[in-house]
Amino acid sequence: MKKQQRACTRREMLRLSSAGLLEAGIALSSAAAAPRRTLAYRWVYIQCNLQVDAEVARLKGILQRAAAAGYNGIVLSDYKFGFLDRVIPVYFQNAQAVLQSAKQLGLKVYTTVCPIGYSNELLVNDPNLAEGLPVREATYRVQGREAILVPSAKASLTNGDFREANGNTLVGWSFQDNPGDSTFADSAVERNGLPSLRIEESKHRNARIMQTVSVAPWRQMRLSVWAKTADFQGGDQVGSVVLGADGKSLAYMQWDFAPNQDWRQYSVVFNTLQNRQINVYLGVWGGRGGKLWFNGARLEDVGLLNVLRRDGCPLEVRGENGQLYREGADFEPISDPFLMKSPGDYDIQHEPPNIRLTQQSRISDGERLFVSFYHPVPIYGWAVSCCLTAPKVYALLRHQLELVQRYFHPDGFFFAHDEMRVANWCRLCRATHKTPGQLLADNIQRCAEMAHAVNPQAEQFVWSDMFDPYHNAVADYYLVNGSLTHSWDGLPKQMIIVNWNREHDKQSLSWFGDRGFKQILAGYYDGPPESIRDWLQDARGVAGVVGVMYTTWQQRFDDLEAFAKAAWV
Repeated sequence: MKKQQRACTRREMLRLSSAGLLEAGIALSSAAAAPRRTLAYRWVYIQCNLQVDAEVARLKGILQRAAAAGYNGIVLSDYKFGFLDRVIPVYFQNAQAVLQSAKQLGLKVYTTVCPIGYSNELLVNDPNLAEGLPVREATYRVQGREAILVPSAKASLTNGDFREANGNTLVGWSFQDNPGDSTFADSAVERNGLPSLRIEESKHRNARIMQTVSVAPWRQMRLSVWAKTADFQGGDQVGSVVLGADGKSLAYMQWDFAPNQDWRQYSVVFNTLQNRQINVYLGVWGGRGGKLWFNGARLEDVGLLNVLRRDGCPLEVRGENGQLYREGADFEPISDPFLMKSPGDYDIQHEPPNIRLTQQSRISDGERLFVSFYHPVPIYGWAVSCCLTAPKVYALLRHQLELVQRYFHPDGFFFAHDEMRVANWCRLCRATHKTPGQLLADNIQRCAEMAHAVNPQAEQFVWSDMFDPYHNAVADYYLVNGSLTHSWDGLPKQMIIVNWNREHDKQSLSWFGDRGFKQILAGYYDGPPESIRDWLQDARGVAGVVGVMYTTWQQRFDDLEAFAKAAWV
């Protein structure tokens, strides 16, 4: 769950006063002089937005503290690296100011590139390049000059408005945790005249309801519900879970609830895949206290929502007699005008487009149509992966590398292959007859070759997880269609692995080390800074552990010096 925190709005940037910087520099000057543990790479990972002028002072402050503490490099990650040809001129002025500061302080600069997994920044250039899941023969009915989606009568929630209850037990729901103790039918708290499901603290930390729903396979569906809170303390997981008949999760969403908020609608989109029955959950897992109300739960087929239009994601419209109708001749060209209307964001709450007939259409009024297409599935509400096969993806990756080299001249490229959760569904990928692991192996190899062509002297680094059999390079990962094993076959031997598998650190470190890869430990993760010492201890005896990286996803740099002290002083 490493990158979920990255989806949140960034906290207000901390600023250091000049007096504070001076004080930090004096206190750490002796530590910076001679790190005791030999680590060639002593890095700070910094997410930034160089289009904001205030970032210059913030980043310079971090760089000064880092140099004083003995760090010798920074990794810059900016969402706008994906579309540097669209930024305003002040962006490059700010970038040069930061780069000049790093040079004066003796810090090498490395930049993230090739966002495979969290691909939104790249997809800003063409949102249709997202990897899509298939919808097969969704039913539409022609009404006049327009074809309207025909929702399945079964694919809806029974008593989703919570009107019917026997005491505190909701009618129509297959399962309910502890009615009258942690879950309640609440007619006192309403929205638009409808009662609510109330969840509150009790000795039972799980407070959930579940309903088994019959659905058509290969449909795009949306689950929506309204929620409000009072002194709500959250839980291990809060919101919704949708499971297929085999128990596999179909929807990945972590809804963020404020401790005290008024009614707000939440949604998640998923594909039913091969399932004819699904289990829909609402509630709290491992609750920590307070109250949460749900109201107006709804499950619906959403048809052409965020329909993808590219090679590999064909759209087909057939009649009841099997006739394949032609786009542009029988019906107007189809697209979703709200597809990534806000750059980087695949909104899932807008209404999908219908199908409009042309004047010369062969389609009859009242006819049923069977429509097949592809759509993206944002993971945890925002993260979308790009296709691993589309030629335009590689053209954009090459262009990104060229622009980053032109404007940043980095000492190395850090490949952002990380948590790729949807892959190998579109026809381009399937036509290769390769596994997702083989596709990813091809991808990292091609990215490395392009980076070398752009800058032969630049070192190359990559996150560990998608190439680690003790982490995410496994047979059943999220919505990846097939096994990710053997993704590591594409790693060039000179690639340095930035390892963040703390849970299985000994196995992971040894696995990469035995294959001759150098490794950098991505530590901290907004936890105790001293824990890097334990990780380095676990790494003893593993060949090629050459560095550590202070890695924060919450913009917490207050432990910069403590981490350095634990790692090398």
